[in-house]
Amino acid sequence: MIELEGVPELVDPVMVAAFEGWNDAGDAASTAVAHLDREWKGEVFAALDAEDYYDFQVNRPTVWMDAGVRKITWPTTRLSVVRIGGEKPRDLVLVRGIEPSMRWRSFCNELLGFAHELGVELVVILGALLGDTPHTRPVPISGTTSDADLAQRMDLEETKYEGPTGIVGVLQEACTHAGVPAVSLWAAVPHYVSQPPNPKATLALLNRLEDLIDVRIPLGELPEDARAWQVGVDQLAAEDSEVAEYVQTLEEARDTAELPEASGEAIAREFERYLRRRDTPGGHATEGGEGTPFLKDRGDNPGGRPKPPKPPKPGADDEDSSED
Repeated sequence: MIELEGVPELVDPVMVAAFEGWNDAGDAASTAVAHLDREWKGEVFAALDAEDYYDFQVNRPTVWMDAGVRKITWPTTRLSVVRIGGEKPRDLVLVRGIEPSMRWRSFCNELLGFAHELGVELVVILGALLGDTPHTRPVPISGTTSDADLAQRMDLEETKYEGPTGIVGVLQEACTHAGVPAVSLWAAVPHYVSQPPNPKATLALLNRLEDLIDVRIPLGELPEDARAWQVGVDQLAAEDSEVAEYVQTLEEARDTAELPEASGEAIAREFERYLRRRDTPGGHATEGGEGTPFLKDRGDNPGGRPKPPKPPKPGADDEDSSED
């Protein structure tokens, strides 16, 4: 393990994790954690040793130039901290990386070791899966936990999933067995436009996370990106009559299924979010992590936002490799 001295003392910390790969359709989950890290200026304080968990023929390192000197960035999982001020201060421990290739139990135990040392009170793992959902409707977000009491207290579903799982499911169960409260938030991404990025799904995950941990999250340009993404997909779908007809079928099925759920509870939740944003202009973020050491090699990969590709024809095989 690569660890720097001076692990910070945190206030009511929540660990928020996401992993690129199998459980990250449209890169929605990993982009959500990257957004938190960027908006709150996260300070990286530790990273897991890439040699222990990654097959470099699957996740290859990248070479880059720094002032004429060639350097290598290795695939790994990094931990950073952000400090949130306001009337009810709360710190976040952000875990951002790639689903490991091997030794998953050791990987989870190492993350739980950090959680224990930092006094983490709740672990929230973000994921995204492919689903039969239209891009024109709000992104479905499901919150699950293995803890029946936690499910009742936080208005979550108690997970009943059986089948293949990814690191999200394994880490959640490891937390449960270690006595650490853990929640998974899943965004459903339209399978016919699964290519990243998907800012609409990222935004939906952040809104649900905001409700869950009662912290206002600065959204930056994400709402505008989400609107532009939907307009772009609308235009592409309109160019193909078969795709447009398929989207309409999904819309009708979704609207019929959700009619009974258009209840006062959903309206109240949206109204509470509105009040929270109105009463806290500018957000609660500070510069975060003052005096906290961090890794200089953060492995950031800034880039533009590519235009969404044209959706495939309906009926094409779309692999949904994530669990509820």
